Amino acid sequence: MELSEFVQKGFQMLADPGSFDSNTFTLLLRAAFQSLLDAQADEAVLDHPDLKHIDPVVLKHCHAAAATYILEAGKQRADKSTLSTYLEDCKFDSERIELFWTEYQNTDSRSHPEISFSCNMEQLQDLVGKLKDASKSLERASQL
Repeated sequence: MELSEFVQKGFQMLADPGSFDSNTFTLLLRAAFQSLLDAQADEAVLDHPDLKHIDPVVLKHCHAAAATYILEAGKQRADKSTLSTYLEDCKFDSERIELFWTEYQNTDSRSHPEISFSCNMEQLQDLVGKLKDASKSLERASQL
């Protein structure tokens, strides 16, 4: 898995027990998953009292790194060995790897209900027209 140096550094900080004890690691990891899964989630998840002692810049950096890795792992449908290999490369210990894997499994996209879509013919035609307009706009923009 290829991730930027910025993401790798944030992830390595997250792996460091001196920076994030077991409790703060768990809180930040869950906050990263929650912020990706819930459109209503905001930065308030990082305002947890147990995270107050961590520099906000470091906290946001590690949160962004975790969220980026979660997205990349989901995009590649990573299995446990793939996740473990990358996490080991970032100096995660076995306890944190197991916690990450458990959290990853618990929030797997297959565990969420499918989205249903319904509309009448007029709304569908309107949507198709807007999509065609958007497609043409992108086509023109890419030719510039």
